[in-house]
Amino acid sequence: MTFLPLGSLLFLIVLFLANAIRILREYERAVIFRLGRVIGVKGPGLIILIPLIDRMIKVSLRIIPMDVAPQDVITRDNVSVKVNAVVYFRVVEPNRSVINVEDYLFATMQMAQTTLRSVVGQAELDELLSNREKLNLEIQEILDKATDPWGIKVSAVEIKDVDLPVEMRRAMARQAEAERERRSKVIHAEGEFQASKQLAEAARVISSDPATIQLRYLQTLSDIARENNSVTIFPVPIDMLSYFIKARGGASPPPES
Repeated sequence: MTFLPLGSLLFLIVLFLANAIRILREYERAVIFRLGRVIGVKGPGLIILIPLIDRMIKVSLRIIPMDVAPQDVITRDNVSVKVNAVVYFRVVEPNRSVINVEDYLFATMQMAQTTLRSVVGQAELDELLSNREKLNLEIQEILDKATDPWGIKVSAVEIKDVDLPVEMRRAMARQAEAERERRSKVIHAEGEFQASKQLAEAARVISSDPATIQLRYLQTLSDIARENNSVTIFPVPIDMLSYFIKARGGASPPPES
């Protein structure tokens, strides 16, 4: 009876263990095929395969951020734009991601592109620019439902950039400028209206007391004299002098001849 040398036996044992033992990280799973049939999902940690009989396909369970290339889209109001996005998804059922689809990464990419074009094409430009959250949620729901048979969970979709034609950018700039001018005129008109109300109220208060009118007149003369270096002559109403003479208890000024 012939026995293998000890060195050859050790070599065969090491070769067997090298092909049989696999170590998977915490975020990895292994779909095991035995003679072509799936026998289950193993991992993480140490797993043992039967050489030449078992075959392993490793699948990562981490979230995958995938950029969707810019897509040429015509919105519902006939504006041609370029839109790109990013999709966040992960594998939740490794066996289905291997059995039900040939390449789940490529399939998810294609599905994301077609869904992005479809959803953006049904929206108007103003909605695309101001209400992206609604479109993001709609794209996510469609993608999540479409990729569910592949064992994929789409957690988020974000529209990143919306590239407008040059003519549309100019039109939007003119529109924004006109809107700012309109707001400026409205604010100016409101200020004028409030100022006129305050002036009317001040005039009503002043007109109710003659002494207030005289004091306002003197204050105006003082302001003019302070601002100008030249000599300015103003007529003083006689009734103003009469008021101050009476206030001091003096005699009334002689009547005008």
